[in-house]
Amino acid sequence: MIDVIDTDGECAEWDFPAEPGAVRTARHAVRGKLRSWGLDSVGDVTVLLVSELVTNSLRYASGPIGVRLVRHDPATGNSSRGPALLVEVSDPLPDPPRERVAAPDDEGGRGLHLVAVSAQRWGTRHGKSGKTVWFELALPGE
Repeated sequence: MIDVIDTDGECAEWDFPAEPGAVRTARHAVRGKLRSWGLDSVGDVTVLLVSELVTNSLRYASGPIGVRLVRHDPATGNSSRGPALLVEVSDPLPDPPRERVAAPDDEGGRGLHLVAVSAQRWGTRHGKSGKTVWFELALPGE
């Protein structure tokens, strides 16, 4: 069961329990919101990157995993750049993730690299109880 915090307007936010089905549920929720916003063009890359970050949270942290989407549109005064989608994945683990180079036969270690090469910007920040990994994707002109 997911707890939907806010899905009105230009922001959507969910909390997922740290359970094996969280990745699938997060993908479904994110894709559904992007469709409702008419952002199918960034759906595949967004869902891929959310999957990687939620998987990292499940692997290393215990506790709820937050996913937040914010649609920035300079026409509404929400951004100084062009249209963009900000995506945040939060968990209770305070340690920031580290990007590493995975060997060809490694089963993991590629998630942050995918974020780094796919997003126009990305980073991490500490919160009151844990951390947030975020990335931003450019949106087609609207």
